[in-house]
This record gives sequence, structure tokens and C-alpha cells, in this order.
Amino acid sequence: MAVSSAFVGAKLEALMVSNTASSSAVSASASASPAQVGLFCKPVATRAKRVALMRRNSGIIRAEVQTEIVDHANAASSSASASTSSLSALEQLKASGYTKEKSSIVVIGLSIHSAPVEMREKLAIPEAEWPRAIGELCGLNHIEEAAVLSTCNRMEIYVVALSRHRGVKEVTEWMSKTSGIPVSEICEHRFLLYDKDATQHIFEVSAGLDSLVLGEGQILAQVKQVVKVGQGVLGFGRNISGLFKHAITVGKRVRTETNIASGAVSVSSAAVELALMKLPESSHSTARMLVIGAGKMGKLVIKHLAAKGCTKMVVVNRTEERVSAIREDIKDVEIIYKPLTEMQNCSAEADVIFTSTASEIPLFLKEHVVDLPPVGPTVGGVRLFVDISVPRNVGSCVNELENARVYNVDDLKEVVAANKEDRLRKAMEAQTIIAEESNQFEAWRDSLETVPTIKKLRAYAERIRAAELDKCLSKMGEDIPKKTRKAVDDLSRGIVNKLLHGPMQHLRCDGSDSRTLSETLENMHALNRMFSLETEISVLEQKIRAKVEQTQT
Repeated sequence: MAVSSAFVGAKLEALMVSNTASSSAVSASASASPAQVGLFCKPVATRAKRVALMRRNSGIIRAEVQTEIVDHANAASSSASASTSSLSALEQLKASGYTKEKSSIVVIGLSIHSAPVEMREKLAIPEAEWPRAIGELCGLNHIEEAAVLSTCNRMEIYVVALSRHRGVKEVTEWMSKTSGIPVSEICEHRFLLYDKDATQHIFEVSAGLDSLVLGEGQILAQVKQVVKVGQGVLGFGRNISGLFKHAITVGKRVRTETNIASGAVSVSSAAVELALMKLPESSHSTARMLVIGAGKMGKLVIKHLAAKGCTKMVVVNRTEERVSAIREDIKDVEIIYKPLTEMQNCSAEADVIFTSTASEIPLFLKEHVVDLPPVGPTVGGVRLFVDISVPRNVGSCVNELENARVYNVDDLKEVVAANKEDRLRKAMEAQTIIAEESNQFEAWRDSLETVPTIKKLRAYAERIRAAELDKCLSKMGEDIPKKTRKAVDDLSRGIVNKLLHGPMQHLRCDGSDSRTLSETLENMHALNRMFSLETEISVLEQKIRAKVEQTQT
């Protein structure tokens, strides 16, 4: 059904107004808070779209740039409101067909392909803050479910939106508010994907097809972490949870069936390669290496340095425990632990400094580096900082010094380009798997449309069963033994379950059998008519009611 997003949004707001304020309260909205004014007085908007499709790593990055031309037709809105005042907001929604519209899965993202690290670091959300972010996103008027995927290469927000365009607008404004970046700047660099395109994108991400390092495995672990953190979080709902769990399956299957990860470099290994590219070859085994941070990324840096022949390095970390564990894994390398308090002293004695910490403020700025003693001519006379953290640990201002050079994750592209061609061929094989899995996920999601019918049919049968059971028990008298009462109750439940088994089977379509979605939906409509279940009022109406109740509390 073609229902304009502007009309849809206005209808939802009409519902909000109808249920949260009397006419006198609406007239007083001029004195309300900015958030309240935004709720009651959002103008209808006409939108012009320009969609650019960019292909990278054989995956697809679709950047959709939206421009909004706002029409402040207050007089027209007032007259329209007066003419429909005799109808309830929900009746207006039903008449418009909005309540029959299906919620959309939307991804609003900025990645290494579309936005510079300076912007991504401001948008980055630490893992510990993901539950809070999900709660805030689901508190927006048009957002039902949400998830956050924030890594060094991407910041992507996945939502289930009651209205595509209104949902995107609200999420973009939320991103602007939390990061301090103007909405216009975010819109310039973001990409927007909807439903099947959004599904394909997260599958490509999980498979490593959208990574800077094609086929790298760390992103799959990060997608798994989204699910782990989201468990039990209100707002990480059935659709988003199902999407990410399916993405994990796709990531595993692609790596198993295509060998796309064989010989693949990671961000950490690319960082080591970049450092060695910038050093004179004669100094590879003698350069003094310092690694700051012994987390997952830091551990990989240490391993790759050891693989390249480095026999001694200093590791600065908050605690020694992790460094000791790494030392146990890598026996033939001298790994010297130093606490964070000695970071500056260690830097003075290092030729190459790798940083990979979760610090939200820079560890090195120009004033921290300017007084460090110069490095020797054997390493080129320039101290190298290789920063693979987002937010960055080393400020770009350090590049202003003649004897220092900073490289960040965006500078790893020249390393990655060298061994991309072979894996691009494997990526084409992966796309076949992704297409197949995308169809399965879409079939599962479409099948959710029948869930309200299943619930209402069960409730309908349960009401009849309970009423008939009461009649039966009342005829049997009050002295019925508990065992007999339970036996009669179990008998009634067994009969109902067996009668419902066939209809329930024909209301399920998850792609695992030959039943088509159209056939399943036909069965749903037939049951609606036979038992007057009236689910055509739609789940969306229930969702809108829930949003109204949320705004009232």
C-alpha cells in the first residue's frame, strides 16, 4: 500500500495528541518543552531523495542522501484537525491504512568507506553504553527495537521503525545530540538501508565483505557481542535479535564454505605491516617497539610483531595480568610489562609506538611528544605512532612535528589493497550464500505477520474451553476430587491442542518447508474470517497504542 511517510507521521502524531492532551492542553503547547513541542507540532514534510550506490569489496554500500523541504502549513493542519475531531485517532489511522503498514528494519550508519575517523570517533559508543543507547532509541516516537554496532571501522544503528522517514529523522537527530555533530554533517556521510538491503548489509558485515580488511574475522566476534550485550535489554526485540543471530550464522557459513578468511590480514596485522613499510628494512629486527594496550587488538599486534621477527618489546597496560597471559602464549619473545604511569618514559625509549586502548581522550598530543628525545637515523629519524583505536589515542596535531608521524586506521588502506584481489573472487562466492540466507530471513520475518492470528486463535479456543469446562464441572457438583478435576481439565486442553495443531501448522512459514508465504497469508485471512479474529486491524495498531502509553507515563 502506498502511504506517504509525511501522512503516516502526521497520523501517528494525531494519535499522540488525541491520547495525551485535551484541546486546552494542546492550546497550551506553546509553553511546553522543546521535546513536547516536537511531539505536538511537527510539520508535514515533502522529501526529495538522491540515492547513490557504491560498491566496495564486492559488497554494497548504499548511501542515501535525503534533503527535506519543510512546509509549515499550520493553517491547513488546523483546519484538517478540526474536520476530523469527531473521529478517534485510531479510527483515522485505520481509515488511512497506516495500521496495515509493516514496520521496517532500517540501518543508519557511517563506516570507514563513507566517513573519516574524526567523525566516527565522536559517534562511537562504548560497549558498556549500548544498553543505555538502545533504551534511548526505543524511547523515540517511531522506534520499536534497536541495536548498536560500534567498532573502529563503523558506527551503525539498526532499528525497527514504525515509519521509515520519521524514524530515520529521529535517529539522526539523536546521533547529533549524543555526538555534537550537526545533523547536516551526519546526513552528508551517512548511508541508509531499508529491509532487504539492511538485511543484506549486516550479513555482508558479519561475513567480512564490508570490512576494510576483506574477510577479517574480528567483525564476526563483534556482531556476536551485540547479541550478547542485547540479551535481556528491553528494545533488543524479536526482529533485531533475529537479524543479528542470523547474521552470525551467515558469517560462520561464509568463512567455512568459501575460505575467504584464508590469508586474510586483520586490522592489527595491517598495522604491523604498515609500520614495517615505513621503517628502513635494515631496522626491522632492531627497532624498539612499544605496544600500549593489551586487549584483543593489542594482543594481536604483539603476535604479529613476533611473527615478523621482533624478539623484544615493551607493553604498557593498566594491569599486568593480561600481559602475563600473552607472555605465556608467546614463549620466544621478551615482553616487558610497564604500568600506565610509565607510559611517557617508555615512549621516550621507543622508535615505533602502537596504541590500542579504549581511552576516550587522546594519550598523546603535540605537547606530549615535542620533548621526547629524537630517534636514531637507523630507523629514519622519525618516531612512528600507529594508532588503531577509535576514538583515537594519538592526536593528528602530532603530525605537525618534524620528527614524528601518526598513522590511524584510515591509513591502513594501502596495506590492504595489496592482497585484496584474491579474496574479491571469494567474495563473489559469498554473495550467493548471503542471497540465499537473506531470502530465508525475509521469509521468517514475513511469517511474523501471522503471530497475532495465532495468538488470537489460541485465545478464542481457550475462552471456549474454559467456559465449557466450567459448565461441565458445575454439573458434576462441588465434591469432585482434585484428581478428577485435573483429568477433565487435561482432557479439554488435549482436545483443543489437537484441533488447533493443523491450523497452527498452516500459519507458520519460515522457509523450511514448501509452503509459500502467500499461501500462509491466505490461511491467516481465512481463519480471520471464519472466527472473526479481526487481526486486519494489525499489530501496528497495538504498537502505536504502546507508544501512546509510553508517552503518557
